Amino acid sequence: MAHQWIFSLIVLSCALYSMGVDKNNFKTCDQSSFCRRLRAVKPGESKYEIDLDSLQVTDNSVDAKLLNTEAGVLFKFSLTAINGNIFRIQVDEASPLYQRYRPQFALNGEPQVSKLEVLERSKDSVSITYNKNKVIIHARPLKIEFFENGELVSVVNGRGLFTFEHYRKKQEQTNEEGQENQVAEDPGAWEENFKSHHDSKPKGPSAIGLDVSFPGALRVYGLPEHADRLALKTTGPGGVDPYRLYNLDVFEYELDSTMAIYGAIPVVYAHSPKRTVGVFWHNAAETWVDINNSKDGNVMASIVNLVSGSKSENNVDAHFMSESGIVDLFVLMGPTPKDAIKQYASLTGVHPLPQYFTLAYHQCRWNYNDEDDVTSVVQNFDISDMPVDIMWLDIEYTNGKKYFTWDPVKFPHPDVMIQNLTATGRKLVIIIDPHIKRESGYFVHEDSLSNDYYVKNKDGTVYEGWCWPGSSSYLDFYKPETVEYYKDLYSLENFKGTTHDVNFWNDMNEPSVFNGPEITMPKDCIHHGGWEHRDVHNEYPLAHTYATFQGLINRSPNKRPFILTRGHFSGSQRYTAMWTGDNAAEWSHLAVSYPMCLSEAIGGISFCGADIGGFFNNPDIELLQRWYQAAVWLPFFRAHAHIDTRRREPYLFADDVKNRIRNALRLRYAHLPLWYTLFWQHEITGEPVIRPLFYHYPTDENVLDIDNEVLVGNTVLARVISDPGVSSINVYLPGGANEYWYDIEDFRLYHGTGNYNIPVSLDKSLAFYRGGSIIPRKDRPRRSSSLMHNDPFTLYIALDSNQQASGYLYIDDAESFEYKNKKYLYVRFTFEDNTLKSELVDKTDYPTKEWIERLVILGPPKGVKSAKLVSKSLGSVELDAAYSNEDRILVVRKPGVSIREKFTVKLYF
Repeated sequence: MAHQWIFSLIVLSCALYSMGVDKNNFKTCDQSSFCRRLRAVKPGESKYEIDLDSLQVTDNSVDAKLLNTEAGVLFKFSLTAINGNIFRIQVDEASPLYQRYRPQFALNGEPQVSKLEVLERSKDSVSITYNKNKVIIHARPLKIEFFENGELVSVVNGRGLFTFEHYRKKQEQTNEEGQENQVAEDPGAWEENFKSHHDSKPKGPSAIGLDVSFPGALRVYGLPEHADRLALKTTGPGGVDPYRLYNLDVFEYELDSTMAIYGAIPVVYAHSPKRTVGVFWHNAAETWVDINNSKDGNVMASIVNLVSGSKSENNVDAHFMSESGIVDLFVLMGPTPKDAIKQYASLTGVHPLPQYFTLAYHQCRWNYNDEDDVTSVVQNFDISDMPVDIMWLDIEYTNGKKYFTWDPVKFPHPDVMIQNLTATGRKLVIIIDPHIKRESGYFVHEDSLSNDYYVKNKDGTVYEGWCWPGSSSYLDFYKPETVEYYKDLYSLENFKGTTHDVNFWNDMNEPSVFNGPEITMPKDCIHHGGWEHRDVHNEYPLAHTYATFQGLINRSPNKRPFILTRGHFSGSQRYTAMWTGDNAAEWSHLAVSYPMCLSEAIGGISFCGADIGGFFNNPDIELLQRWYQAAVWLPFFRAHAHIDTRRREPYLFADDVKNRIRNALRLRYAHLPLWYTLFWQHEITGEPVIRPLFYHYPTDENVLDIDNEVLVGNTVLARVISDPGVSSINVYLPGGANEYWYDIEDFRLYHGTGNYNIPVSLDKSLAFYRGGSIIPRKDRPRRSSSLMHNDPFTLYIALDSNQQASGYLYIDDAESFEYKNKKYLYVRFTFEDNTLKSELVDKTDYPTKEWIERLVILGPPKGVKSAKLVSKSLGSVELDAAYSNEDRILVVRKPGVSIREKFTVKLYF
């Protein structure tokens, strides 16, 4: 009977996959009691006042009592100055009946405080300064205004929507709970299915809400993850539902939607050509965010302005509403997009430098059948002269979907299979999910049961849900003993058949529960410390990947871990890459891959990609080719497909199709030095690896809504082609007449003066080098990135309007942590006065054999006859120089100098 249940559940799940998202499985704000309550708070009727007589001032903070004058409840209020031009506001109950949850994993250590000063105090307000900022805290009602250089840039509780539902004794809850249950039944069948899980409030309502306004802003960005445009749309009662942040396994998620999907990052950036200001809502519970974009062209914006009494023509408002927790709000003062995004990175961390191979091409499907299938796929890539670095195995590699095991029939010799892969320069990634099969004799289940490692029901029994293995229980990563046990499972001694070259994929960790409310864990489940799941839900996948990361560090102490996650939260970037989940083989899903990853990047997670070709269904041939061409310019570069789809490995197609995909793969591999350098710079500066246009061109209003283009660092601009049968594409090139952009295929020069309609064939994708950039490439085709490590570099020198350029190159051993011991090279190239110079940025060294093979100068000066190299080891060497591509480029051949050396190459006329 149990097997029948499992089979039926899997059939149902596959049916859900094929039908697309069933919105009846997921809540709207009207069906969420706390969202309904907080959304009903009327602007301008705030009942919260600061007791300025209780004000205490230290070098770093202002603390005071905060009173709900209607309920007579006392709170603790604190405003702190944080290093890097950041403010932090915290509000908690002064004497709570129950402790309220504060996220444990999101922040990269406790933020470092900075010095503030009190300017002025009165009976109604207090003014403080920090750097060029001033903050005025108004007492009655509570309102906090933030000024930069004397100009108002942000207001907290300016609309008076601040709400802090406080825990009460049981007898005080009775009437409200009765009312809540009655209201909860109104939505009908949906609520009947889920109210027993979602509306259980043993401690009473504990929601919090706060509004933040940004005077003068034109757009607001952030709140990943949603399958939506980069610029957030206006929401409002009777119109678009608030953006929901609640990690969920949504089958074939809906596009252009504010529905929750796999990740939840509660950060927004309000932007205008004048400045950018952000806020980070540090809360791990289910969260809804209403947005008002006064300039987004949405009629709803006018309605919201009218209802809220907003008087500013240009104004952005965000209303955060969370089910539990405390108010912990970071105000990121900017004033540029770069500043604000780096400020967020300073709080939640960056992705550490990944292993080099992880930036290359990943080949995956659910599932490769057996060891021979894996070997055959790699061989066919080699036969077709196509590079691939990583093979992936989904859940079918396990013995009956029991993690940390191998199927004894399909994968009887995993160690041999892995050795064969590594012998060809390839790696393996395998999947490990947080649900554990409840099967007698399965060692992980037996250990977890006997040692109390599982999440509990509210009555203290072990929680049981359904996922791919059937009946499953879920590891409690909030319990230290569970984490220690889980870390050890990854060791080579415990996970037999694996090697140091095996990496891991943490999927289904929202957590996904097929028979749970909204396909996830009930909110009244209990984690270690007594925390309800409702308190920690959005943080759970981060707790999971943190444990995995620690396990891989223990297993291979000097090898950088690679982990891919689906569920994610603020701070996940410190441990994992992510992908946009179960997308579909549709042109619209290709189109949304750019804005989704751009949103993740400004939300701290640069290592983002979307499954090439779409996970569900079968892409037509044109779509598949265009997807490969577009995916070259996203950091995570993987093809993946559902178990029911036709095989679509790129070598299976006709020669012309193989040619185009091969060219896309080779283009990616040629730019691996650039990607690797950008990830190094990301780790040391906090700048995202991929960036929206407004990041580098903040004063250009034309770029506010452009999200079909992506900047790779500040050197490459790529435009996705996401419509079938097109013969030309509109591209916006920013920067003005003095900004140069070079087509990377034919090196044609365009000025950054706006829209161009550019002819495209199936063979052509659209990407441009920015004038003023020097891009390091490796142009020798290889079958994997590991075989490229000693290959020489070609420097593409894209000259700007002043005939100048600069760029960087980072080199190390590509896999270990030795770079933290200064075993690396960080090289800066400059081109000025017809001379290329190379010098080390840091006083470090790495014994690489790599050298410079060619210089390709884009937009070169006319009349060059030759070039001369000067270096310590080679002395003075005459070099050939020749024009090509209708004199659009000048090629200087075989400088032959080691990348470790300082050198110059001067052009002669």
